[in-house]
Amino acid sequence: MSNLLAARSLMALSLGFHIIFAMVGMAMPLLMILAEWRWLQTGQEVYLTLAKRWAKGTAIFFAIGAVTGTVLSFQLGLLWPSFMEWAGPIIGLAFSIEGFAFFTEAIFLGIYLYGWRKVSPRAHLAAGGIVAVSGVLSGVVVVMANGWMNTPRGFTIMDGTPINIDPIAALLNPSGLLQAPHMILAAFASVGFAVAGIHAWLLLRHPGNSFHQAALKIALTVGGISAILQPVSGDLLAKRVAEFQPLKLAVFEGQVRTEHGAAFRLGGVWNSEKEEFDYILEIPYVLSLMLYLDPNAEVKGIQSFAKENWPQLA
Repeated sequence: MSNLLAARSLMALSLGFHIIFAMVGMAMPLLMILAEWRWLQTGQEVYLTLAKRWAKGTAIFFAIGAVTGTVLSFQLGLLWPSFMEWAGPIIGLAFSIEGFAFFTEAIFLGIYLYGWRKVSPRAHLAAGGIVAVSGVLSGVVVVMANGWMNTPRGFTIMDGTPINIDPIAALLNPSGLLQAPHMILAAFASVGFAVAGIHAWLLLRHPGNSFHQAALKIALTVGGISAILQPVSGDLLAKRVAEFQPLKLAVFEGQVRTEHGAAFRLGGVWNSEKEEFDYILEIPYVLSLMLYLDPNAEVKGIQSFAKENWPQLA
């Protein structure tokens, strides 16, 4: 295994593990403050019990996410030292904001966990709101740093070195501005439905249980609304990929040749000899329609780009 593949594999393993806890850390605080808000509105003790139960779960996942995130921060420097030396001054602001948001979340999560009956109900709910906002902000700025690698902004290059650095422009790159809401909605949808699934299963075992009924309503509401909005954000993001990274879009969609009225493709196995996909299902004109709202619009194909820039299509 080459050093490059080893570094990529280790980073992928760490990211794949961390993202689970990161998504829970973004979405669970919203569920717990919604439960507390319902308690304040209705006075029903079941919502108070639910808020406390979800708060404990949030704390556990937050702690694990903190550890896995720390591992990733070290890996950025250890596995990609040349890249971080070059790009650090440009995207460092994103990680600084993430660190600030993380410590803010930790402080107010402590207040939320141990502040029951010690601070006013409004102050306690506000503390939970800050936890929720901080968790989302942590995810947003990291995803926007990732977006910068897709559409770099905020610098010019002289002799291979970035100068005239504008970290705000780098942070507000066009890819990141759409990737961030897509990620947040993904977190809310996946965690919302996961939590709903747990309580639905328990409700089957204990029909009529008010605790699981209340939890199911809140979780399904968050997951359902997010699931409806998620395809909208994905559609906008795909249009942005087509605009700035047409080769990536062509690979995503199996678009081998540039053509007008491009079909939307499902499945397929890459045939390196014929340089096309076998066993692929095509829906005529749909890709052009989705990307440009014109069924006859041109979509660039993989063959329009130099072969040395092709990814490993197989």
